[in-house]
Amino acid sequence: MNKAPLPFSELIKSGQPVLVDFYADWCGPCKAMAPTLKQLADRTGDKLKIVKVDIDRSRAAADKYQIQSIPTLILFKDGKVVWRQTGAQPLHKLEAAVKPHLA
Repeated sequence: MNKAPLPFSELIKSGQPVLVDFYADWCGPCKAMAPTLKQLADRTGDKLKIVKVDIDRSRAAADKYQIQSIPTLILFKDGKVVWRQTGAQPLHKLEAAVKPHLA
């Protein structure tokens, strides 16, 4: 899991699926998602990029994708939103969402 080093718009255009976790440091459910996202990263390896975007630091990205509740998870493939869910998610639901998009 990486903090976004590239501009957000470039990062999500990758041919590789990118799961973006919009979060905030003060958000309890966001903190609860961290171990689940780590497990997902361990299970998917380099087939999926997982990026955390702090809505307090990246207001433009949060505004562009109309993030109104956190955590919000958005899966991008080739720059397009292919799945979106708000709230903490169990590992099996995340795996089911990303599996069809993995190479």
